[in-house]
Amino acid sequence: MKVFSLFLLCSFLAWFISNLSDTYESRAHFTLNYRNLPDSLLLGKNSDNLIEAKLRTSGFQFLYYKIFKSRIDIDVSEVEFQNGGYVLSEEILKRQMDQQLSQNISLLDLDRNRLEVDLYQVDSKKIPIKAKLDLQLEQNYILDGKIKISPDSIEVKGPNNEIDTIKSIKTSRIQLNNVNADFSNEVSLVFPKGLDNSIFSIGRVTISGKVSKFSEKIFEVPVQVINIPEGYQVRTFPNSVTILCKATIERLKEISVSDFDIVADYGQLKGTESSTLFLEIKESPQKVYDVRLEENTVNFVLEQQ
Repeated sequence: MKVFSLFLLCSFLAWFISNLSDTYESRAHFTLNYRNLPDSLLLGKNSDNLIEAKLRTSGFQFLYYKIFKSRIDIDVSEVEFQNGGYVLSEEILKRQMDQQLSQNISLLDLDRNRLEVDLYQVDSKKIPIKAKLDLQLEQNYILDGKIKISPDSIEVKGPNNEIDTIKSIKTSRIQLNNVNADFSNEVSLVFPKGLDNSIFSIGRVTISGKVSKFSEKIFEVPVQVINIPEGYQVRTFPNSVTILCKATIERLKEISVSDFDIVADYGQLKGTESSTLFLEIKESPQKVYDVRLEENTVNFVLEQQ
């Protein structure tokens, strides 16, 4: 009995395989994958993702298409604008599908005479990224230079009425406490709400900064008086003042008194009988954390030459 059942099963399989090798005409479904979108267009949410085609091929091929929905790439760069919408003609659609089907498959017909693609016009622009960083440095440490954001801008594509309102994109908040060394942190971007039809080129950026230990140094800088009346000279008391400069140890070694310019403007008195002049730092070295006058005023006497 078992031998007879095995014989029947083998006979059925032989018949089934023999029939699968025959040629048939039937319908199969394909999943659509849109690609090669022009830079000026974006794909909307209402585009068809399936298409039905009538094929002539072997039973083996039809069995495959019935079990697995094969994918067909749709080259959107060949769309035409007709009656307010974007379409692919039946001729172009068949050609694109034919190029992707096996040689032993004949495409006979489609379930439509054209494919409507949900596309809309877009603009694009670059938008600066701003870091939302709470940075607390350890005592006697400074941020040596500016915070760096990489990349520092993002490209957005979308309808003009959406992207025109975007002035900047912020990062998510990052909190760094007691920092005493260089840092580099990857952080996500926070996109405004209501931009359903806009696409952003990136979703994360890197925020980094250089941190250095600073020191202090005092410089004795002479006072220069400007706008002195003709025929007179001004003597200040004292004739030099101290400046406290904060910078990295390496930078302080490079700084000299000649890098500072301290000015007292006699013209500020405007005919008053005051004997005090206010001081101003006109020039100071770059790449320093802080520059501060220890005294803001000097006394003076006006002498006729």
